[in-house]
Amino acid sequence: MVARGALRAGALVVGARPAWAGRNYLLLTGATVIANLGSSGALIATAFAVLASGGSATDVGLVAAARTVALVLFLLLGGAVADRLPRHRVMVAANALSCASQGLFALLVLTGEPRLWQMTVLAALGGTGQAFFAPAAEGMVLASVSGDQAGRAFAVFRMGMNGANIGGTALGGALVAAVGPGWVLAVDSASFAVAGLLRAFLDVEKVATRAPGGGVLHDLRDGWREVVSRPWLWTVVVQFSLVNAMVSAAEAVYGPLVAEQHLGGPGPWGLALAAFGAGTVGGALMMTRVKPHRLLLTGSLCVFPLALPSAALAVPLPATGLGMIMFGTGVAVEVFAVMWMMALHQEIPEEKFSRVSSYDWLGSLAMVPLATALAGPVQDLIGRQAALWGCSAVIVLLTGAVLCVPDVRRLTRRTTPEPAAEGAVSRAAWAGEPHTAEAE
Repeated sequence: MVARGALRAGALVVGARPAWAGRNYLLLTGATVIANLGSSGALIATAFAVLASGGSATDVGLVAAARTVALVLFLLLGGAVADRLPRHRVMVAANALSCASQGLFALLVLTGEPRLWQMTVLAALGGTGQAFFAPAAEGMVLASVSGDQAGRAFAVFRMGMNGANIGGTALGGALVAAVGPGWVLAVDSASFAVAGLLRAFLDVEKVATRAPGGGVLHDLRDGWREVVSRPWLWTVVVQFSLVNAMVSAAEAVYGPLVAEQHLGGPGPWGLALAAFGAGTVGGALMMTRVKPHRLLLTGSLCVFPLALPSAALAVPLPATGLGMIMFGTGVAVEVFAVMWMMALHQEIPEEKFSRVSSYDWLGSLAMVPLATALAGPVQDLIGRQAALWGCSAVIVLLTGAVLCVPDVRRLTRRTTPEPAAEGAVSRAAWAGEPHTAEAE
């Protein structure tokens, strides 16, 4: 089954595209692969640019935090704007902002020693671009294919995106060593330019024009009502606000420390992260063929493995065992990602999708900076091993609590998603009766 999925996914790359992969789908997927190749390498280049200018590890964290803070601050506004304006234009404008900010960053690095405040401002501009891009982009891929092929389309899309992340990270690291961070940042700027150009050619003639709302604040309140009126939605958003925080603390802070003291240094830790990335590609490949009936029950069960890497670091397991766990976790994460996006695409009214997506993004990111900042003090207070076991316990308890929500267990797949009723979820999804048979 997986082998046949690999053949069909490969056909998309070599040119014999499936019938469901139309022009818009190919443009969106190609743009995302190109942008992620550049962005993954740029994350490494940014850190080394700060260090090369005489900055400290604290300065590296400050520049990284500036991007995340801007992303969190502007996400809700980005979602409201994307529901008021043509989404493809918002995506192109966001790509243009990212292209300009990274291009200026590259110019500063290549022509002299950039100052810390300059790099911080430019990183924040990049985060702002992502804040407007992400809500507009959510659902665009699924909207470009028919309902019965949406899961496969999103899985192939995710496979390309994750593959680009892995390749971009490896290539970016090599290029930083070979030619310096400035040129890698310049490549990232060019990748945003190409991606924006591809997205400018999207065919939106068949997209229904959305009537203007009552203002941005009205739209944000309306989006909030859409979220809180659906128990399956707000419970998972709350769950992942803490799950992502625990995972980030374990991988960004504790993981490198454990690797340095017990696993042999950064090499084995890098291989473990690469195994996770390979797992996400494998999970996306599997989801091109597998179509679970109960979307969120399947997805939520696949959240439990996210507790395993923290537990493996707490033991700690040898590098080989950790790599195997990271691979399996990557597979599980990808199954959840496809199931979650399918649920959103099926149940959220199209005209409100971006503002709902912005609340989803906000919940996923809001606690991450706090968790990484507190990871060190918590380790000093209770010890690293206890902190890692605590991360695992929080993930397991939260996931178990979400599975106690009836709507999470009952939400089922429909072959052809019908437009969700304004302000309400289609009751057919909750009935539990069989029905005929979703990052840049």
